[in-house]
Amino acid sequence: MTVHVEYETDKTLEVPCREILEEICEASLDYEGCPYEAEVNVILTDDEQIREVNREFRNVDKPTDVLSFPMLTFAAPSDFGFAEEAFADCFNPETGELVLGDVMISVDKVKEQAEKYGHSVRRELAFLMAHSMLHLCGYDHMEDKEREDMERRQEEILRSRGYLR
Repeated sequence: MTVHVEYETDKTLEVPCREILEEICEASLDYEGCPYEAEVNVILTDDEQIREVNREFRNVDKPTDVLSFPMLTFAAPSDFGFAEEAFADCFNPETGELVLGDVMISVDKVKEQAEKYGHSVRRELAFLMAHSMLHLCGYDHMEDKEREDMERRQEEILRSRGYLR
């Protein structure tokens, strides 16, 4: 598993971000039964920059906590069966890893929401990464049933690595 982490802000979180992000990416893919080594790109940014991206890609002119940009289109969430048939489109030719996509996380929102929900910055960062990993695996939360399924999966992924509220 390769998790590329880029910082596009001077703002920091006083936790081992790379370690947490890698741990949750791996836990998410284990939970979802991904049969491949995978690659994910994570950008840690601030509210100002994520607001610009949110406006450009979603036509929502406000900052958000996390944005996910999946590289794959799943017939059903976490149905990785199509990947080998479309090998050239799905795998990094240099590493052989399945390229899942990109994630942007606002460090401002991580701090704000950790305080708002009464848990640690570590737990909030892990939560946002688990949420985004499910999006990269084809899940969405446009309907109540989908939202409930994602929430259950997120909590089970976090619990499996000791991230409790």
